[in-house]
Amino acid sequence: MKDHSLVTRKTAPYYFIAPVVAIFAVFMVYPILRSLYLSFFELTSGEYVFVGLKNYQKLFQDKIFYKALFNTCIFLIIQVPVMIGGALLLAVAIEQKFIRGKSFFRTTIFLPSVTALVAYALVFKVLLNSDHGLINYVIELFGGNAVEWFYEEWPARFAIIISITWRWLGYNMIILLAGIQAIPNDVLEAADIDGASFWDKLFHIIIPMVKQVIIFCTITSTIGTLQLFDEPYILTAGGPNDATITLGMYLYNNGFRYLKYGYASAIGYVMTVIIAMLSIVQFKLTEED
Repeated sequence: MKDHSLVTRKTAPYYFIAPVVAIFAVFMVYPILRSLYLSFFELTSGEYVFVGLKNYQKLFQDKIFYKALFNTCIFLIIQVPVMIGGALLLAVAIEQKFIRGKSFFRTTIFLPSVTALVAYALVFKVLLNSDHGLINYVIELFGGNAVEWFYEEWPARFAIIISITWRWLGYNMIILLAGIQAIPNDVLEAADIDGASFWDKLFHIIIPMVKQVIIFCTITSTIGTLQLFDEPYILTAGGPNDATITLGMYLYNNGFRYLKYGYASAIGYVMTVIIAMLSIVQFKLTEED
């Protein structure tokens, strides 16, 4: 006898996943497509006017866009390698047999990654204060000159890099730590018997065996840096002289401060293309032969 009811064994799963699909379509798919649509329009006198590729043409002639792209690349080139390298060294160091209180060190180093973005950015704003900040106090204590962290271009950039690294170092360390703990003990013990040094084990055993984990951390950190917004917005407001404005911040300014939704959408899609290209390059450079 045929089952003519609305819900059958074959159709039941689709009813269960329908709410999730609907939410995903409304809050993910629709905004993506709507943003693409808006990138070909310009808001004029309260109405959207079709302008074709004008927003994209304007974007590639925009000096501030190139400044934002340059700043973002500086953060990417300096901060990501330093953070991934530091996270790897910390993960390896914590796993050494002579280290006691490993759980304490893991928790302590990981804690910054669960700190509220605004809270930790404000803490760094106080620490890096040119006149009364602790960092300048320590520098002067050792005979150095106070640094104008938020009033000179390169110090402002390094202030952003320091704050980002502090926050995300522990997050990447925990991920890399999981990869290192998956390495068979027999391999490392055999290396110890053969007299391998710390650096021999690091470069010839650990790094090759956690290569895919390193790639994952590098790609996610790259994407996060290209989307960087909170730290420059709170610490430097993009200054001085647009020295710390990023692509994410420039998108925000155009979309929510200047109400140039079409132009902001164009910036968003250019960012998407850049992120996709860099991710592909990273995969190609690190893929297995």
